[in-house]
Formats: sequence, C-alpha cells, structure tokens
Amino acid sequence: MSENNIISIKDLYSIFKFKTTEEINVPEKISEQIIGQDKALDIIKKAAKQRRHVLLIGDPGTGKSMLAQALAEILSEDKEQVKNLEDILVFPNPNDEYQPIIKTVPMGTGKKIVEEMRKKVLEQTKIFQYFYILLLLISAFTPMYFYYEGNYIMAGATFIGFMILMASISFSFQVMQKQIMKNIPKLLVDNSNRTSVPFVDATGAFEGMLFGDVLHDPFQSGGLETPAHQRVIAGAIHKANKGVLFIDEIGTLRPEVQIELLSVLQEKKYPIFGRSERSAGAMVRTTPAPADFVLVAAGNLETLEKLHPAFRSRIRGYGYEVFMNSEILFTEESANKFVQFVAQEVKKTGNIPHFTKEAVIEIIREAQRRSGRKSYLTLRLRDLGGLVRLAGDIAKSKGKKYVEPEDVIEAKEKALTIEEQISKYYIERRKEYQIIKTDGYEIGRVNGLAVIGSRLYYSGLVLPVEAEVVPGKGGREITATGNLGKIAKEAIVNVSAVVKKKFGEDLKKYKVHVQFLQTYEGVEGDSASITVATAIISALKNWPVRQDLAMTGSLSIRGEVLPVGGIIAKVEAAIESKLKEVIVPEGNYNDIPEDLFDKIKITPVKTIDEVIEIATGKKI
Repeated sequence: MSENNIISIKDLYSIFKFKTTEEINVPEKISEQIIGQDKALDIIKKAAKQRRHVLLIGDPGTGKSMLAQALAEILSEDKEQVKNLEDILVFPNPNDEYQPIIKTVPMGTGKKIVEEMRKKVLEQTKIFQYFYILLLLISAFTPMYFYYEGNYIMAGATFIGFMILMASISFSFQVMQKQIMKNIPKLLVDNSNRTSVPFVDATGAFEGMLFGDVLHDPFQSGGLETPAHQRVIAGAIHKANKGVLFIDEIGTLRPEVQIELLSVLQEKKYPIFGRSERSAGAMVRTTPAPADFVLVAAGNLETLEKLHPAFRSRIRGYGYEVFMNSEILFTEESANKFVQFVAQEVKKTGNIPHFTKEAVIEIIREAQRRSGRKSYLTLRLRDLGGLVRLAGDIAKSKGKKYVEPEDVIEAKEKALTIEEQISKYYIERRKEYQIIKTDGYEIGRVNGLAVIGSRLYYSGLVLPVEAEVVPGKGGREITATGNLGKIAKEAIVNVSAVVKKKFGEDLKKYKVHVQFLQTYEGVEGDSASITVATAIISALKNWPVRQDLAMTGSLSIRGEVLPVGGIIAKVEAAIESKLKEVIVPEGNYNDIPEDLFDKIKITPVKTIDEVIEIATGKKI
C-alpha cells in the first residue's frame, strides 16, 4: 500500500471483504450518512448545541441539504426541545379587524382549541337549523294543501312566496353563520404529534411563502366577506419556529428580502401581512408571530458576491461559515465510506439491485476520474448518485440480481455530460476532416490538449496548434488567433522570453503567427503554452514534430514546465483521438490513474528542453 495511507484502485480488491452491498449496514441517522464532510459536520454539531446560524458554501451536490437535515436531527435528540414546540394560532381582534392577534400555545393544544370553539358555535346555530327545517316543511305542505282543495291560485302563490321566503332565510342564515364563525381562531402552525423539531426547506420560496401572506377577499362587504384572520397564511419562517430553516441558493434572494430575513433573525418574530398592494390582504397586518429558528443558508462561491453585507455579517457574528470539501483523499477509510454511499443510494431508491464488489470499485474509479487527480475522490455525490441509479436501472432491465461492472461502464457511456458529448463530437469531426492528425511529422504543427466546459463539468479536447515564423519586422512579437482569452494571450507572449533564452533569437525580428485551429468554443488559461512554444520553435528551426503525440503544460519564462488542471480529462481526450503518447508536467504525473497508463504512453517532463527532444528528436 502507498505512503501517507493513499491507496490505488488495485488495492481495493484486497481491502474490500464483502461480495455485494447487501452486506453493508446503512446507518439510520442522517448525520452518519454524510460522506467526506467531517469538518462541516463537526461545526453543525456545535451549531445545534448553541443554536447558531450556518452558511454553507461549496459545489452543488456535496451534501449541504443533508447537513441541514442533520442539524434538525441533532436538535431533535434533545427531547425537551421537542416538548417545548408551540402551535401558532391567529385570533380576530375585536378592536381592529385588520390587525389579527397571534397567540402561541403548547404543542398539540391549538387543534383542540379550534375544535372546542367550533363545537360551541355549532351548538349556537342548532336552534336556527331547527327553525329552518320547520319552515321548509311548512313551505312544502301548504301549497300541497291548497292544491288538493282545488285552490290552484293560492297553491301557486304560496309556493312562490315560500320559495322567496326560504331563499331570504337561507341567505340570512349564511350571513349569520359567517358572523358567528368569525370568532373561531385559525390554526396557522400545527405541531401536534411531532416527534422532531421542524425542518423547513424554503429553497426557491417567494416572499409570501417565506414570510407569510394574507389572501385576497373578493367579497369584501354584504356579509359574505371572509374574516381577516381566516385569510392569514403562515410563512416558512413561522413553520420553522424552534426548528431549522434551510435556504439553498441564498444568493437568489433579492437584497431587500435578505434585509427582511435579517430582521427576522434579530427579532425572532415577524408579523404577517399582505404582500400584494392590489389585494385586500394589503390592509391586514397581524401582531408579530414567533420565528425563532436556526438558519442554514447555502450556495456556491458565486453566492458570496450576491449576499448583502449586513446579512452575511449577522451570520459571521452569530454563527459559522463553512466551505464544503469537493474532494477527499483516496484512503481505505474514504473508500469504505463510498461503499456505504452506494449501499445508501440503493436503499433510498428502493427499486434497483444491489452492487457487486467489482461494480462498487467501478463507481469509485469514476469518483477518482471526476476528481481530476489519482489520489482523490470527488464529493459531488449527487451526480455520482445519478450514475448509481442509472447502473441499477440497466441491470434491472437485463433481469440481473446484482449490478455488475459492465452495467456501470454502460451507465457511464449513457450518462455523459453535455461537455463530454460535445468533446466526442469535436474529436470525431476533426479526425474526419483531418484537423487532428495522428501520424507522421509536420513542421510548426503540434497537438495540444485542453478542457471544454466549466470548473464543475468539463471534458478533454485535442487542440491542434500551428505556427509560422517568417523574416520581417513584426512590430508585435507574436500574433495569435483562435478566440483566445486574456490569460491565454499573456501565456503566448511569455513564450518569446523562452525562445530568446534558449536560442538567442529575438522574435521581434520575425513575424510570428500562431493559430489555434477551429477553436470556436474559445481558449483560456496557460496550459497550452508548451504547445505554442514547441510549434514556434519547430517553425523557427524547421524541425518536424511528431503528430502521434499530444502535450499539455504551463511554461514559465525560465523554461520550466508547470502543472495544469484537468489532466485526467486531457489524457482521456488523447486516448479517444488514438494518439500514441502524451507529454504531461512531472507535477501532474501522480494525478493520473493507473488504468490510463495501459492505454497510452504517458511521459512526464520538467523543462521545455525535454519537450522539444521528445517531440522533434532534437536537443537544445
């Protein structure tokens, strides 16, 4: 086994003793199901103990919502906190109908109060119900009496008269009933039969859902209006009272909404009022309703720019900020955690087969690939969970009892990201039109490697680069085309310093043109700088370059080859393009998984001298 407890994929075959994930015990507690976020979980435990707010920042799918649920779970372990939960009622205000009164009662009491008051009201209306039934009988038999007596005119007249009377009485009865029912309170938050503190997910909630609202009343007069307190709707902040309020993508809340939420955090109570100016509810504003909760806000790095300074200051001053891990060291402990993760996903899904040991190892291999480094595993587990479910669906469709490695491999092919699909398309088309060449030698042409996509989702791409060096005053040292970004342009300019140092040639004496072929998607970063340097040196010295070779690496002005990102994806792109060898920075060599070495020759380099010798066979 490797040093520092880092292990390899091959080690897993001897480490894992189970045959299928059926044998794996899945913890019941959410806090024990969280993978790779030990530091964050430790802070969540402290936040639960002290009732502190928490801001979780990290990549999507790393377990932020599970941590929020874990906080609610930990709070619920204190049975006193559960017993102290409250029901929230809203009563009519006899002095001001537009300011309903909020009251709290012990958990489970609210429903009883409403039921008892409703029974009393129904008792009061019984006498009117009997009177209504009596009139109904009279109105039915009187016309019949006159009809059988032969007095048809009286029969018709009494029938019409009684119908009008009954309609009037019915309308009056409804009005009277509404007036009597006005005194019945409304149960806003019902915590009866709860065994845990509330956990409310308000992600994506608009203002009314978050802070509460008062519904519009189309009948505002004539005795048919709905009492103001009956139109009050509790918000997420009130439903989360004495529990946990979780808001993911907190940066999507407008600044004024964040300030309103800040007021709630400070006061621990907030009145409910109509949110629409055109609604009759805009006239209604309750007395403050309790909103004493622990806030767990979440988002990605871009979220920080969208947070109001006062809101963030409140969390920093009275809580914790946590940056989520996006990857974890590939150790025996973390590998066993991933076994648990696969078993958890099978159990949660409920309708897919369990995984064999070899299938789990294939999932871990993919976790390693997605991390971009051999010694790490990705913690973007939501995406990985999708792969687990797809592999399970494939195995089930084949009638298998267990998911096997070939099912996971098939799932990986079907679950390619958009970036990976685009990359495959580019590679196929560029090979078809001979834009990517995989054999022979050419002067001034080099196969570079790049990644397409974002920081979270990307794929490798072979990027041919051509250079021409001709005599003449260039004015500018190097002219580069191919939709280059700022960093890429700066990296190309730095190449001139290396050329001057190695060959004593001042590129200002030449016109140097560099083209990144068909880079419609744009190029950014400095990982192509050794590719550019090789192309320029090849064109300057007329040294042919191997076309069965690809390379990636950042070049310092001293000629050192520095590590770059996305190394696994880049090597995979070279393999996909049927190239025979790939040059990588020595600093990236240990990031490449063992299985890729069986598919292509991978050569680590420290300096541009080594790159030139491998690519052209010439020493400098």
